[in-house]
Amino acid sequence: MKTRIALIAHDKKKDDMITLAGEYRDFLATCELTATGTTGGRLINELGLAVERKHSGPFGGDLQIGALLVEGLIDCVIFLRDPMTPQPHEPDINALVRACDVHNVACATNLSTAHLVLSQLQAQASAAAQAAA
Repeated sequence: MKTRIALIAHDKKKDDMITLAGEYRDFLATCELTATGTTGGRLINELGLAVERKHSGPFGGDLQIGALLVEGLIDCVIFLRDPMTPQPHEPDINALVRACDVHNVACATNLSTAHLVLSQLQAQASAAAQAAA
């Protein structure tokens, strides 16, 4: 079964998301990826990743991903948040992070945590592939 990862980035963090995804591109290419609108478009156009795009965050994309998470269809959320800029859809953001806590789904909200989570998932996938060989 493929690892199912949601990728979300606020406007000022989108470049960071592209850099991060580029570093883990080979691993992410083996995963089922879901992303909010603009972030997903950039991942597709700039890195050639296969991504299921949802609406942009302010138009309900965070809630769409939250619904997938509640249904058990997301294994991990990488949500690069911009803590210095007020977000008009802050309640949706809080609901998504809360859903991660309620459903015990890993949620990385900054680059340091994202690197830790992705490197661990990558190592687990590599170990599973070696065991199957």
